[in-house]
Amino acid sequence: MLTRFGYGLASWFRRKLVDPLNLILRRGTEPKQLAFSFALGICLGLFPICGVTVFLCGIAIAVLGSLCHAPTVMLANFIATPIEFSLMIPFLRFGEFVTGGPHFPLSSDAFKKVLTGEASWDVLQSIFHALLGWLVAAPIILGGLYILSLPCFKILVYKFSAAASSSPKKQSSPVTSPKMQTSAITSPRMSFSSTPGEVRLKVREA
Repeated sequence: MLTRFGYGLASWFRRKLVDPLNLILRRGTEPKQLAFSFALGICLGLFPICGVTVFLCGIAIAVLGSLCHAPTVMLANFIATPIEFSLMIPFLRFGEFVTGGPHFPLSSDAFKKVLTGEASWDVLQSIFHALLGWLVAAPIILGGLYILSLPCFKILVYKFSAAASSSPKKQSSPVTSPKMQTSAITSPRMSFSSTPGEVRLKVREA
């Protein structure tokens, strides 16, 4: 059972992450563009409101155009999905620190008030603090991820381009058939230059 689960997880990881990354690297995109697109996708994927990151990535791709690589942005957004949930509370606390506002209590009583609608203003204020925390941290995250991922993408692009160039290609070696050069076989002419010796027979009549 555990082996089957591990095999299924490895197959899903290869199909969703490894194979798309291989396709991206084999297309020969510039490492700077890949690093920027990866950092942008991760940064937008950490947006603290669930279900909005895909639309944000689509807007960024439409605005930036050729400056970013769309498949890399969407792949990075997919990778950042589990990290998004773990950074919601840090963004909330960071936004509260920036504004100096009160801390939103993360207790069972507070969640009951949220569900019953008694703490609607506190919820809106906490959402604002989380958005503000992400907005302040986004440039730092974008720049840091770009600096860290650029050397990695340079190595990966060089490795995949070298592997693609060294792969044996079936080259059709042209078989040059020897030309049947009709050598003019000059048959030596039997030139008999017979020099008739003048045999002068002086017959003396006796």
